[in-house]
Amino acid sequence: MSPRSYRMGQRQAEVDETRARIVAAARAHLAETGGVSLDAVARRADVARATVYYQFGSKAGLLEAVCDALAAQGGMAGLAEAFTLADPWAAVDRFVEVMGGFWAVDRVCTRRLRALAALDEEVGRVIADRDARRREGAAVLAGRLPAAPPDAASLLFVLTAFETYDALAAETAETTETTGTGTGTRGPAGAPDGGGDLTVATPAVIRLVRAALGGPAERP
Repeated sequence: MSPRSYRMGQRQAEVDETRARIVAAARAHLAETGGVSLDAVARRADVARATVYYQFGSKAGLLEAVCDALAAQGGMAGLAEAFTLADPWAAVDRFVEVMGGFWAVDRVCTRRLRALAALDEEVGRVIADRDARRREGAAVLAGRLPAAPPDAASLLFVLTAFETYDALAAETAETTETTGTGTGTRGPAGAPDGGGDLTVATPAVIRLVRAALGGPAERP
C-alpha cells in the first residue's frame, strides 16, 4: 500500500468514526430531551456545528442517519427473508418478528423520534418516508394471503407500528408486576421507563395479525 492510499484510508476511518459519534450523540440527545438541537448534538459529540452540517447536510440528513443506524442495529436486513418464504403466513410472521426486533433497538429514542414527528414537519417527513416503506412491504405480504380481508394491508401496517409493540410491551410489564410473575421496571409517576425488552410484545402482535387477517390461530 502506498503512503497516499494509507493516508486516504486513515482519513476515511476518521470520517466514519466522527459520523458514528455524531449519530450516537443525536440518539442520546433525542432520548434525553425529546428534541433535536444540532448545537447540542455537536457539543455532545465534541465537534463543531459546521462538522455536523458537513457530514449530514441538515437536521433531516442527521435523522436519516439515526434511522439507518437503528435499522442496521435492529437487523432490518433480515426483512428480505420475509418476502422469500413460500408460506404466506410464515412470511407475515417473519415480518412481524423483524419489525419487533427493529423497534426494540432503542425504545426510548424511537418513542421520542416518532412523537417529535407529529410536531416538527422536517422530522415528520423522515418518519413518513420510513413508514411508507413498511406500508409497501405490508401490502405485498397481505396480497399473498388467501381470503384476506380487503383492508388486510392497512391492518398489517397499523399492527406492526412501533406504537403497537410499545403499548403491548407496557401492558406485559404491568401484568407481570401486578401478578408478581416478574419485575416491571417503572419510571417517574409509575409510568413505564421504556427501557424494557420490546420484543416481548412480538408473540401478541403475531396473534393479533393472524386474527385480524383471517389466519390460523397458531403457527403450523
